[in-house]
Amino acid sequence: MKTTKELEGILENTKLKDAGEYLIDHDSDLFKESNSFTTYMREHIKLHGKTQQRIFIESNISEKMGYKLISGEKHTRERDTILKLCYAADFSLKETQTALKLYGLSELYAKIPRDALIMIAFNERKGSLIDVNEYLENNGVSPLKDVSIL
Repeated sequence: MKTTKELEGILENTKLKDAGEYLIDHDSDLFKESNSFTTYMREHIKLHGKTQQRIFIESNISEKMGYKLISGEKHTRERDTILKLCYAADFSLKETQTALKLYGLSELYAKIPRDALIMIAFNERKGSLIDVNEYLENNGVSPLKDVSIL
């Protein structure tokens, strides 16, 4: 599987008339509507050298539920759940924003105080999710919620 950077390099030299060929040649490298979040999460978890099991432990999400979330078998409306997975996986803020978008949830927004604090926590990376929740509560906003699957 080619990385995003590799595909971007190929696209720099791809002409409009060759777009169809690009899509065929790189089909296995491209996100599909049905599996884009799953592919993105698995690719980036691997890049960060973490195991899914470790991420589920650190995010306080059961293994069974975590696997179902990442595979797309189950869905949550709670953005905090995806934020917890991303934080435990050591995702950057940019990677987290992409994961939220691919999952169909709103990205963190700098004008919302709680979102701004979460963005700072992702940028600084000081400690565990317990530390993040303490930081949020100490700043007068609600902590990241536990898993809610619908």
